Amino acid sequence: MGDLAVRTTAIPGLLVLDLPLHGDDRGWFKENWQRAKMTALGLPDFGPVQHSVAHNTTAGVTRGFHAEPWDKLVSIAAGRVFGAWVDLRAGEGFGRLVTVELGPETAVFVPRGVANSYQTLEHGTVYSYLVNEHWSRDSLAEYTYLNLADPTVAVSWPIPLAEATISAADAAHPQLEDVRPMPPLRTVIVGANGQLGRALQALLPDAELLDLPDFDCTDAAAVDAYPWRGVGTIINAAAYTAVDAAETPEGRRACWAANVAGVANLCRAAAAHRSTLVHISSDYVFDGTAEVHTEDEPFSPLGVYAQTKAAGDALVGQLARHYVVRTSWVIGDGRNFVRTMADLAARGISPSVVDDQFGRLTFTTDLAAGIVHLLATGAPFGTYNLSNDGPVQSWCDIARDVFALCGRSPEDVTGVSTEEYSAGKAPAPRPRHSTLDLGRIRGTGFSPPPVSDRLQQYVAEKV
Repeated sequence: MGDLAVRTTAIPGLLVLDLPLHGDDRGWFKENWQRAKMTALGLPDFGPVQHSVAHNTTAGVTRGFHAEPWDKLVSIAAGRVFGAWVDLRAGEGFGRLVTVELGPETAVFVPRGVANSYQTLEHGTVYSYLVNEHWSRDSLAEYTYLNLADPTVAVSWPIPLAEATISAADAAHPQLEDVRPMPPLRTVIVGANGQLGRALQALLPDAELLDLPDFDCTDAAAVDAYPWRGVGTIINAAAYTAVDAAETPEGRRACWAANVAGVANLCRAAAAHRSTLVHISSDYVFDGTAEVHTEDEPFSPLGVYAQTKAAGDALVGQLARHYVVRTSWVIGDGRNFVRTMADLAARGISPSVVDDQFGRLTFTTDLAAGIVHLLATGAPFGTYNLSNDGPVQSWCDIARDVFALCGRSPEDVTGVSTEEYSAGKAPAPRPRHSTLDLGRIRGTGFSPPPVSDRLQQYVAEKV
């Protein structure tokens, strides 16, 4: 009978499964698809939505090569086949061949872009396959094909092709040198025109860029209408961030729409298409009681903006494939605290700045780099704190550093308490401590640079 096993092959992602057959004088039984056991052994949790079966009347029926825009699990219900697979994805593995003889005791997981073919070795062979997209005639335009007789791949068919049963369409497929490689899964950046979105664009030049007014993630119909099929990663860099305005009746509605309803719409799209959703979180999900925040600290949001960010995090956390990237005090290409302080220094103004709120700056170049690192390395899904590294500082400390870099005396910045600064105003409550523990992101191999290095560079280049 043997044990269930999953084996790798020379084609990355193409996996061979050994399936135990439980037999007696009546016949046999097998678990052709067993999600819990198979994924535990390394099979991707590919989420099949359609089961198709091909009955082949005679030995010698030969089908393929078809590279399809989805994943599939192929197996045999009756008979035997000689299976052949060629990697038609762009990259160094393009054109690589793997062959396996399949009977009821063997199955093969075929990743998107790997061309599938088989030749029946017995009459009455029944070929079965699970796929994770619904087939339609329109989807044929997304296929990539290879000729069964391509001399470069040179498959050693057990039954010569001249004696095989082959469709006219399969016989007319192109040779390898003329094959259009299957393109990789697409990446979409939502909120592409914001500070982080622009930094992500620099690192992901092939990404699709979505932002207002052309794309509004709060519009459920617009999100549902977007062509998500073939999108492997959605990076949500969009958010309502007017913390004080969120405390007003109009701002409260807008904040909940963008940070909760919009996130729910993206979660629905990601779940439907098995996309990885990267969502940007905030130190505001905590009340700041703890001096350093780990990823596992329970939510304790103070104001409206904080509450919506916590709600968005909770939604994203329900997805199997997600990264919640929690950050603090973001500085990028746009209006921000550092530019404001540099402008005040240049104009000869000596400001009063809060000295009892503590944390670290996060420069969007490093935030974007950390996100790309998580995706590129396939880090475990979940929540990651990500800010720049270095000593914990107050806003006043940072303002004084900016003044010094601009040639002004740090003493020109006066430190005041939050209560003093807020006198006569109605600001949203803010956490006193925003410092994020960076141990988990470092554990993936990403080391955020110190704030001091990035601040000096930023002031020199951007201000």
